[in-house]
Amino acid sequence: MKRLISTGAILAGILMAAGAAAQDTQAPATPAIAVTGTDTPDAGAYLAARNAAGRSDYAAAANWYDQARVIDPGNPALLEGSVIAYLAMAQIDDAKPIAQELRNGGFGSQVGNMVLIADAARRDDWAGIVADIDAGQGVSPLFDGLTKAWATLGLGNMTEALAAFDAVIATDGMAPYGRFHKALALASVGDYEGADAILADPGPGATAFSPRAVIARAQVLSQMGRNADAIATLDAAFGATMDPQIADLRMRLEGDSPIPFDIVTSPRDGVAEVAFMIASLLAVETREDYTLQYARVAQLLAPQNADAAMLSAALLQNLDQYDLASAAFAQVPQDAPAFVNAELGRIDTLRKSGDTAVATEVAQSLARTHPDLPFVQSKLGDVLRDAGDLTGAVTAYSAALDLYPDADPNRWVVLYTRGVVHHDLDQWTAAESDFRAALALNPDQPQVLNYLGYSLVERGEKLDEALGMIERAVADQPDNGAIVDSLGWVYFQLGRYEDAIDPMEKAASLEATDAVVNDHLGDAYWAVGRVREARFQWQRSLSFDPEPELAARIRAKLDRGLDAVRSDEGLAPTRVAADPAQ
Repeated sequence: MKRLISTGAILAGILMAAGAAAQDTQAPATPAIAVTGTDTPDAGAYLAARNAAGRSDYAAAANWYDQARVIDPGNPALLEGSVIAYLAMAQIDDAKPIAQELRNGGFGSQVGNMVLIADAARRDDWAGIVADIDAGQGVSPLFDGLTKAWATLGLGNMTEALAAFDAVIATDGMAPYGRFHKALALASVGDYEGADAILADPGPGATAFSPRAVIARAQVLSQMGRNADAIATLDAAFGATMDPQIADLRMRLEGDSPIPFDIVTSPRDGVAEVAFMIASLLAVETREDYTLQYARVAQLLAPQNADAAMLSAALLQNLDQYDLASAAFAQVPQDAPAFVNAELGRIDTLRKSGDTAVATEVAQSLARTHPDLPFVQSKLGDVLRDAGDLTGAVTAYSAALDLYPDADPNRWVVLYTRGVVHHDLDQWTAAESDFRAALALNPDQPQVLNYLGYSLVERGEKLDEALGMIERAVADQPDNGAIVDSLGWVYFQLGRYEDAIDPMEKAASLEATDAVVNDHLGDAYWAVGRVREARFQWQRSLSFDPEPELAARIRAKLDRGLDAVRSDEGLAPTRVAADPAQ
């Protein structure tokens, strides 16, 4: 999906705080304000707070910062750290008084000002927002310019508000953003023709589109009685494969009645949209903890904005804050078009947190209520596979494949994954069929080529074909240790032991702690007579906690040599050029 505008030209301006220290895209996870002095009264609590903040453990960070502030209440670094932690947890009522302490102390804090502006917007205190921004107590040039324009609209002065949007448009690098928000402002007061004139032609610098801009224009066109044009706009932007939110909008547009314009319905929504837009831009190339501050403001001001909740949840998920992420996903109501995507995100969060049982319950419930969505059935397959229900996973993947159109590009992924599960169930005929069907859809997919090629090698079947598959996979991903190891292993199985050494050594350097890769290299060393090196690699493999069956085999090789073990297994001996007793 392309964006409405490229972020490079003005990203630095977005991040340039009014009086704050964060000046680059790698904004600090911990407070930007330095601790005053070197003899902080409660250094232990402060260090514990910084450590927790560095791990994005916001609950612990807030607790430690609060403890540290009891002893050193006026310390700006402790104050700002508390604000960051509480805002990350969406606890603006806890963040607000601390942000006010920062302002009262004369400390310029970007996040503190953001919290106070968000709180004022919650209370519709538009005069207060204008006064704060005019006094230099803002956040950043883009945020301040657009927020002041929306606040001016909140004061009932449309002429001055449009002039404020025009001032943003006239600022170097900010024109597309100013035009987009001006269009939203016009639509919010019923001037749909004026809004469409902008949305239809975003102007210089707008080389592509954003999903929300397309949705806004579709709603505007519908309000103008042009539902067919709105559908064409959606189709041109999103194509045939659409998520439930877009599919729901398209379906409603197929009727004769106009659909409401609900992207922005008030100045408060407008400020939320400013925060969400900046968060979306920052998410491309900025640290999650910094981006989260904007996303949380958007979520707090517009709880109905499912996109803001989803963005906050995704950022928290990436920060390993699974409870907070799950709570953010759960804020999307069941009757919202984005509910399915939110539940899919919550399932992934539960899986990452290790809560397989609850993830299974959520996935099964979603599959029951939305049985016609292939990606829901596929997700159920993933969760059942995690839970060890491989037969159930195959059933779910099969249901997904029955629902996907034949030409859908997602089919190869489901075929591949079902093939892996068939392989784990020792159903090789079905597994090979799935892998080959996946390759028919995506002939050069390296993971499929590697998995099928390696499986054929392990089975001792079609080795020449397997070698060709793995060579193609290595050519596509030469730094993938697992795939490079597969190339060495097929050489080994073909008896080309000297050829196996180089790829296996490279694989061991790429996957230095992988027990299987190191074991394979040991076998190759043995086969060419480098017995001491073989024993070293086997010992090294044991140190990486291999599976019990592999560990037992390695110990047998260390005790009796590879060829004795292969003889027990009914395999031919390798060509040993040295005494195995060495």
